[in-house]
Amino acid sequence: MDDIACVIQTVAVLEVLHGAIGIVPSGFFSPLMQWSGRTHFILAIVGQIKEVQDLPWLSITLVAWCLGEMIRYPHYALTCLGRCPGWLTYLRYTGFIMIYPTGLVGELLIMYKALPHVKEKNLYANLFSVFPFSYYDLLWAILLVYPFLWLKLYLQLFKQRKSKLGKSEKHHGKRKRM
Repeated sequence: MDDIACVIQTVAVLEVLHGAIGIVPSGFFSPLMQWSGRTHFILAIVGQIKEVQDLPWLSITLVAWCLGEMIRYPHYALTCLGRCPGWLTYLRYTGFIMIYPTGLVGELLIMYKALPHVKEKNLYANLFSVFPFSYYDLLWAILLVYPFLWLKLYLQLFKQRKSKLGKSEKHHGKRKRM
């Protein structure tokens, strides 16, 4: 895995901090869940298991992540400046509907494909020697709960979408355009 991807994903912790101090309206918990999941995926799995680095699902996952960020970050920046156009707000609260499930499927498939390599290499054995389970066991547990945690984030995005896009006031029997 390219070191630049690892550095960029690690530095993305700033989004968690921005949410925590209120620079962006996302709050703390959702960005923390997304950041920790992606960082684990990039550093602990993709960065350590060369056998998954050439799988097409990795490219699909990274493209989905990039598309999401290419919408979110300009939206955040322009919203902070009070200059966000309506079309970008619409894209921000609609684009995720297809982008997020695509990223999820890619992440899950890569983690699943990594399992035999994690077991074969006994990955992170020293780190997990103090626990009654291995990293392989933890990765299985993550695979089982990940869709439910993801669903929580996904449904939260629909609530945000309704909050941001559902507020269009009616004007003379017609909805106002953004």
